[in-house]
Amino acid sequence: MRALSAAAVRLIAGWVFMLTAIVLTPQIAAAQTLSAERPSGSILIRNVTLLNQPGDAPDKAVSLIIRDGKLDIVTEDAVATDSVDLALDAAGGAVLGKLEIGEPANFMIIAGDPRADISLLLDTARNASFAMREGRIIRNRLARALDAGEEQKRSAWLAYTPPPLAMPTQYTDTSKWNRWESKYVDGLFLGAVVIDRTRWTSQDDASEEQVGPIKDFGGGEIRGLRFGAVGTINFANPWVYSVFAATNAFDKGFDESRDDDLQWFDARIDIPAFADTTVSVGKQKEPISMERVTSLLWDPMQERPAAIDAMLPARNVGIVWSGNALGKRMSWAGGVFNSWLDNDLSISDSPTQLVGRVTGVPWSSSDSSNLVHLGAGLRYTNAKAGIRYFSEPEIDQSPVFVDTGPIVIDADDAYTADLEASWRKGPFWVSSEWLQTRVDSSTDGKLNFGGFHISGVWSLTGEMRSYNERAGVFNRPPVARSVYQNGWGAWELMARYSYTDLSDGAIDGGEMDVWSLGARWWLTPFLMVDMNWRAITLDRGGVSGDSQGFNTRLSIALE
Repeated sequence: MRALSAAAVRLIAGWVFMLTAIVLTPQIAAAQTLSAERPSGSILIRNVTLLNQPGDAPDKAVSLIIRDGKLDIVTEDAVATDSVDLALDAAGGAVLGKLEIGEPANFMIIAGDPRADISLLLDTARNASFAMREGRIIRNRLARALDAGEEQKRSAWLAYTPPPLAMPTQYTDTSKWNRWESKYVDGLFLGAVVIDRTRWTSQDDASEEQVGPIKDFGGGEIRGLRFGAVGTINFANPWVYSVFAATNAFDKGFDESRDDDLQWFDARIDIPAFADTTVSVGKQKEPISMERVTSLLWDPMQERPAAIDAMLPARNVGIVWSGNALGKRMSWAGGVFNSWLDNDLSISDSPTQLVGRVTGVPWSSSDSSNLVHLGAGLRYTNAKAGIRYFSEPEIDQSPVFVDTGPIVIDADDAYTADLEASWRKGPFWVSSEWLQTRVDSSTDGKLNFGGFHISGVWSLTGEMRSYNERAGVFNRPPVARSVYQNGWGAWELMARYSYTDLSDGAIDGGEMDVWSLGARWWLTPFLMVDMNWRAITLDRGGVSGDSQGFNTRLSIALE
């Protein structure tokens, strides 16, 4: 195993590289296409801040109503969403422009206070969340506004992990064709298909000696197929259910087989408990890592870092208790797991895990567009069924590159510690995780395996990934103007370096470095194409082998 100091130097160097790249990267304004015609019908925009003028009263929170492209009402009174065709929430954004009743709307809404930060006005392409010109909508990044009843149902989503295919608010949208309602149960049917095509471009002799020829692993495949439902069981305090099936290939982890059979991936009930906490029961993700809690569809890269896949399971059966603290600046979750439902063993013969994670936002700007996230997790297993850690090199159509082999069968127990750090500023996001696993074995002694990654994401079109305070993760980027709206969709560039070390003592599982570059195009919030390039170096068996490959992906989710 390489010296810990060397791994730490690599991690620090990666952060310095990513932060320097952000500082030196030029600002690129996203092009906006005007709508061909003025919008018909009525639009309500709530929670708009009307800035005061010298000598005037303090700022006011108002609602705007636009009818057929003309400003109709500016009011401080509450306006119901069912009285208009479209209701939006400005979330306190400041309105700038002419508010002339009866005239074509000419204004924009800035996500912040330009009096406190003049830079908001220097790049309106990035900072404007809504804009109308001569009655035409030229930008809309505002979320849908909800009435009190809808807000109550929305708050029913208390689960630590969000739905794997939907944002937490989608299941409340009664206009969706795949949504159903009854007196006792509401729900939303969801599905997704992910199609990959891989091309391995190079492999040296040492790599072929280590893992065999990899050129035959290329070609096209259905990377994953998932379908299921999320919804509420309508008690006085609604319970939330999630039921999903998928191919095993969809979400890898050390406990997953590599066949294409369908299996239940999520089968969970989330029950509201005291003090705004939640108890989640069933098959679910363990609360241990941001990379694990985040849905693979919304992960910045196509695949998770190899160390995460090698040492952390995809799903497990158990009970999780979770909640928030410090005014939602902190999240916490802890659970007990046992996989007896997924194998032929009894509870006593199946491994039991204790898992916990704490996250926090130690600093954020007033509008939360600039924030720092920190997190820590711990996992214990009694290793009843033995331990084996292995992973591919972050390309699905590939042989296993790092593998401890089933040599820790007599392990007494194992501990995995995980540390997280992220910084997001507008369209830029830098994140990293470090994890270390210690296995106590009666024959091999104490074995240490580990790894880390450093990742950077830049939204070329200016979108900002929102922060999910409930789970301490970042959501997918919003799509300001999809191709259906004559827009460019959302474009992202990504880079990542990951390191995985599964060698210690007599175990030569391999040490692997993976350098990745990627580009992603969200045509709509539910249709995405992307490309990842990877350069892999594997030290194993006394030699160092190099290989490279491309993977392109098409992801389609059911709207």
